[in-house]
Amino acid sequence: MCGIVGAVSTRNIVPILVEGLKRLEYRGYDSCGVAVHQDGMLRRARSTSRVAELEAGIAGDGIHAGTGIAHTRWATHGAPAVHNAHPHFSSGPGAEIGGAGRVALVHNGIIENHDELRAELQQRGYVFASQTDTEVIAHLVHHLYDGDLLDAVQRALPRLRGAYAIAVFCRDEPHRVVGARQGSPLVLGLGQGENFLASDAMALAGVTDQIVYLEEGDVVDLQMGRAWVSAPDAAGRYRTVERPVRTVQAHSGAAELGPYRHYMQKEIFEQPKAIADTLDGVGGISPELFGDGAYKVFKAIDQVLILACGTSYYAGSTARYWLEAIAGIPTTVEIASEYRYRDSVPNPRTLVVTISQSGETADTLAALKHARSLGMAHTLTICNVATSAMVRECEMAYITRAGVEIGVASTKAFTTQLVGLYLLTLALAQVRGRLGDEQEAGQLKALRHLPLALQAVLALEPQVMAWSEDFARKENALFLGRGLHYPIALEGALKLKEISYIHAEAYPAGELKHGPLALVTEQMPVVTVAPNDALIEKLKSNMQEVRARGGQLYVFADADGHIQNEPGVHVIRMPEHYGALSPILHVVPLQLLAYHTACARGTDVDKPRNLAKSVTVE
Repeated sequence: MCGIVGAVSTRNIVPILVEGLKRLEYRGYDSCGVAVHQDGMLRRARSTSRVAELEAGIAGDGIHAGTGIAHTRWATHGAPAVHNAHPHFSSGPGAEIGGAGRVALVHNGIIENHDELRAELQQRGYVFASQTDTEVIAHLVHHLYDGDLLDAVQRALPRLRGAYAIAVFCRDEPHRVVGARQGSPLVLGLGQGENFLASDAMALAGVTDQIVYLEEGDVVDLQMGRAWVSAPDAAGRYRTVERPVRTVQAHSGAAELGPYRHYMQKEIFEQPKAIADTLDGVGGISPELFGDGAYKVFKAIDQVLILACGTSYYAGSTARYWLEAIAGIPTTVEIASEYRYRDSVPNPRTLVVTISQSGETADTLAALKHARSLGMAHTLTICNVATSAMVRECEMAYITRAGVEIGVASTKAFTTQLVGLYLLTLALAQVRGRLGDEQEAGQLKALRHLPLALQAVLALEPQVMAWSEDFARKENALFLGRGLHYPIALEGALKLKEISYIHAEAYPAGELKHGPLALVTEQMPVVTVAPNDALIEKLKSNMQEVRARGGQLYVFADADGHIQNEPGVHVIRMPEHYGALSPILHVVPLQLLAYHTACARGTDVDKPRNLAKSVTVE
């Protein structure tokens, strides 16, 4: 959940490091820092402010060099403070805290045995300046260093338990940076007489488009003229390996705000295009949309297991209704971080479906590996990044085309995931003889109309803004939905608490009388997702339960749902009822409500406190 950038060059690489951090800041922004090899010594600048403030400090200090590393942090071990900010230095046993460093290191991930290593290194005389697990790695590499940085790193890595991506350099080797990855993403960028490391190819946009995606266990040795990748063999000995070089157009322009106030607002309004792009090339429903050999797999399976976290979990929960009602296949949805730690009953005829925006979500990757270890070999991912670990690990994939999503609170990634999951539902229904030609044509027509339907929903923004003024004064909210709109209520509550810091919970509306109704007073806003479906009359009865206790209802209703504005009942009418695809439309005003409420409360919408975008730690 942190950003790493590193470089070895003959030119001043500090502007490249800083620009890379700006592009990765959405992945972690508790603190940031840069370290370089300058005038025969290590120099660094660190800050608990944003990268823009760090940049100003670097300019004032006159930091410039051809070798360096940089980092933007999402705190795990140790509070956000300058002494916990990366890069970390190691000066040697008994060295004075803050003294000149010999080894500089940045790290993304979690070292699970850091306490054990810390105690060992303290006994050897190393003095710790931070509470981080990262400083342990810096001291360990220093302890093992004997003139060859690559050798020291390769000897240190087997001592580490957990997940990591690291970049490290040494005062004694001024034109060399060593990187390594295990469970956290890291890429190598190849230039002309210069080489780079980064957590994400986007950090290197405009610098190089020649990218090597490092694999689990890889160690990379960057020097100016060459970069070598090595990996351990079965005996643990490192051997040089070849990794494919890919030409990657990482579009930095995708991160430009344009006329929008925040990235989240921009990404909400990009959803019609993102969905159109995700559907581009879908001429008909076919298992081959998910990869060669998908038909054979789809014929062989008799149930679906969905693994995901956060917003992606709610996408999977919505898809469960589709998969069982339309495709007629039993479906289970599991929170990835819980699944691998409980005893479950595996079925080798299961299709394991993972959902992830980044494709690097640590919990979901671990859950996928666990499912495979139980004998469930049929795997498919719905993912927004074609080059990600998730896509490489799965047998099949559907790549959504949401584009770069900078706002921490996911919007267009969620709706494009729903589109991918709906296509999966239709493909499975077709294989199982539940989707005829006429039905397929109708479903494709509805899917292709989605971008236009979403434009009409986005036009409701002024009405939603009026509601946000009421919500901004509240500290609690309830969200209600029924059937396949219950997960949409969950997603709406998550969005509100993520960025406005209002405590919000979501319930199936029928569960109100089983406890949550005790929370309802005239101070409690109750957001209701009310499509005109088979459950609308039941939902109206649940709404009356709220009104009888003085609760204030805020209802997103279909135009033909016959729900009227009246005292205590505030209604925004959706442009049209959209059947099974209604969740994709109904989630958009919930995104807008969260966004404008956060704006009214003055929170940092795109970078909410304590959160980061890519969750690459467990």
